[in-house]
Amino acid sequence: MAVRPLSPPRFDVAVALAGLLGGLLLWAFGLGVRPADDPVVLFDGRWALLVPLAVTAGCELLRRTAPRTALVTGTLALAADLMTQGSIATIVMYTDLMYAAVVYGTPATARRLPWVTGVLTLAGMLVPYAVWRVPEALLVGLVVGAVTFAPASTGLIVRNHRDAADAARLQAEQTALLAEMDRVQAVTAERSRMARELHDMVANHLSAIAIHSTAALSLDDPGTSREALTVIRENSVQGLAEMRRLIGILRDGADDREPSATPTLDGLGTLVEGARANGLDVTLDAEHGTVPAPVELAAYRIVQESLTNALKHASPGPVTVCLRRSPEALEIRVTSPYGDRDGPRAPGSGAGLVGMRERAALLEGSFEAGPESGLEGKRWVVRATLPVTDVELGEA
Repeated sequence: MAVRPLSPPRFDVAVALAGLLGGLLLWAFGLGVRPADDPVVLFDGRWALLVPLAVTAGCELLRRTAPRTALVTGTLALAADLMTQGSIATIVMYTDLMYAAVVYGTPATARRLPWVTGVLTLAGMLVPYAVWRVPEALLVGLVVGAVTFAPASTGLIVRNHRDAADAARLQAEQTALLAEMDRVQAVTAERSRMARELHDMVANHLSAIAIHSTAALSLDDPGTSREALTVIRENSVQGLAEMRRLIGILRDGADDREPSATPTLDGLGTLVEGARANGLDVTLDAEHGTVPAPVELAAYRIVQESLTNALKHASPGPVTVCLRRSPEALEIRVTSPYGDRDGPRAPGSGAGLVGMRERAALLEGSFEAGPESGLEGKRWVVRATLPVTDVELGEA
């Protein structure tokens, strides 16, 4: 529940002043509720009714800051007003105190007051009628209901509508927050996908360009330099083609399908030939069959990045690429010599390993990479297992 202000709001001050001034105006004209000779009037005289009027007006200042205190004090003031000639202004202000106690009071007060006032109204009708046995006695209950039950019931209706509006507003804010979180997650996922695509498509060509340009600058042999420049040009052209494909994907945002140039496992032969042209001794052993499109793209990119890493970091020696399809998964294994490298190296940031691990994780597969020792010596081994059945395949 919100903390109430210490000072009364301006509206409450205005209500108190209006009630007090209205009561004083009625008093000035000599308008009261009962004549001076009425049996219930214990304090006759026009001045006596000003005390309950002033107290009730003062309670109006507390209608929001302390509604229960205002109602209890106002009830005592109303009881005192019944012993005087009475003032309509006092009764009207008391009904407002009853209404405010339900609207601004605690939830328990809001639940109990309509029941209590309803019982009082019923008692005000039955008890006088049982005592006096005249129909006019029922008017006592009607007056009690008009002063207590009617404003309490109205306050309960207003409070329920206000609570429903607050709940709807909170739900709308939560929905908007969840939508914003979904949007941020979608943007983050798309940025990660774009980063993987950009890295996998371009890194291989740029690594070859960096290595061969370093070799061309370090050797004075015109023939070697020409061969290096030829490789550099080929990789530049291929890198530009890959960049154009990525730009096409970004521009064609209305189509959820991948463009026709999306690489497939049937293109591994061309990929390996390009790696051989860049200087790698690569052997391809692929038996993959037919696999879902997301698995196919992820497998191609993992092999591509593994060959790029071998080109940048591997020692001279054979590189093997092996793909095996089982009923449940596609197994990928790429090995390359591991150790000191005498030739030029291209700098690495580790983004390639992160991208391969993300691609495997999106397909609920496994990925591991690291050095291993065996009969062929120390080698760097990349392993990935990509499920092909009974999994929900994500965008790799």
